[in-house]
Amino acid sequence: MSDAPARSPLLKYVALEAPGWALAGCVLAFFVWREDLSRPLALLLLALWVAKDFALYPLLRSAYEDGRPDGAGGLVGALGTARERLDPEGYVRVGSELWRAVVARGQAPVEAGSAVRVLEVRNLTLTVERA
Repeated sequence: MSDAPARSPLLKYVALEAPGWALAGCVLAFFVWREDLSRPLALLLLALWVAKDFALYPLLRSAYEDGRPDGAGGLVGALGTARERLDPEGYVRVGSELWRAVVARGQAPVEAGSAVRVLEVRNLTLTVERA
């Protein structure tokens, strides 16, 4: 686990969107300079651009949160079914996917059709126990 302080998802989002806002501001400033666009209209367009990004933030917030398991690590704690006898290795079905699995140390073999719980994911092999 990292010792770095947790950053707000909103702060991360703003930090990644700010360069786009700056670029949009530069493009609009160029058109104002060329007199193709009035200053009030340019400011309105920039405000709408920024407002659009803040309107999308609630939909994107979860992507900017810390501590979310992703990928195979998100399987820890999931329930599955042994497709064959796990003694100590075999295959289990978790959701709609088939995974290579090994029974946790000190656990008895798991019979085919038994429910299992994922304890760990290592090199895309699940460590499981009988649920």
